[in-house]
Amino acid sequence: METTRPALEVDGIAKRYGDVVACDGVGFTVGPGELFGFVGGNGAGKTTTMRVVLGVVEPDAGAVRWAGAPVDRAARRRFGYLPEERGLYPRMRVLDHLVYLAELHGFTTNDAHRDAERWITRLGLRGYRETEVQRLSLGNQQRVQLAAALVHDPVLLVLDEPFSGLDPQAVDVLSEVLRERAAAGVPVLFSSHQLDLVERLCDRVGIIRAGRLAACGTVAELRAGSGSTLVVDAPAARPGWADGLPGVTVLGVRGGRTRLRLADGADDQPVLAAALATGPVRGFTHQDPTLAELYRDVVGTTS
Repeated sequence: METTRPALEVDGIAKRYGDVVACDGVGFTVGPGELFGFVGGNGAGKTTTMRVVLGVVEPDAGAVRWAGAPVDRAARRRFGYLPEERGLYPRMRVLDHLVYLAELHGFTTNDAHRDAERWITRLGLRGYRETEVQRLSLGNQQRVQLAAALVHDPVLLVLDEPFSGLDPQAVDVLSEVLRERAAAGVPVLFSSHQLDLVERLCDRVGIIRAGRLAACGTVAELRAGSGSTLVVDAPAARPGWADGLPGVTVLGVRGGRTRLRLADGADDQPVLAAALATGPVRGFTHQDPTLAELYRDVVGTTS
């Protein structure tokens, strides 16, 4: 069966700042039309990796390839980038700002105006098109920054915390936009601390810890071998009733519901018996572990 060549290849990149190791052999691929979520704690290496992809930072080792070839300036000119920090000119009006950026990417003035107006409308900024960026709320500034990443019809999107500061309605709009871009064949690489969004949106996820890629795959692949989550609704159960049960880890207790992690092959019947021994059980449900739970497992156990 013929396999599709990855659009973006990050191959063993390393970057050190003095004694601080920002990236240590980070490698992954993003295919055409794939949504790839990049997650990790502050200082784990996400932003440095993205800056290497964009050519903002030169790696000490490793390579970045686009469509099988080393990434050059011409290729990067067609990438769309949203930095975590604000990268806008505060005194420019929104429309002028986007037109200017589209022209920098080679658009004619007419085409730049057309696409700027399109993204202003798409991202809910019609009422602010003549407003200076500095007069916008932080959430609307983030919308402008998103429009700036999209206005030149990029072939790759690299977005560092794109959902930061957005209200729920704007999150829904951006989620739809990312799906649309992916459906059009555009690879999307984005980082986020909002793991529920990453789980919902992404085809694959990379978890980075201390500069190294600790895990990578679909959420289903990350779940393999992680055991299952068991939710026991036993409002009368005494505190600590599940402590010490073989193959069981208590994840949390809230409102009479206890969330447990069962190791692979662990029997759930002793759990049920222990809960019943302290009172009635109203619910006993197996659930797949969330990405947040998988992330905590990886970050807490990977060296």
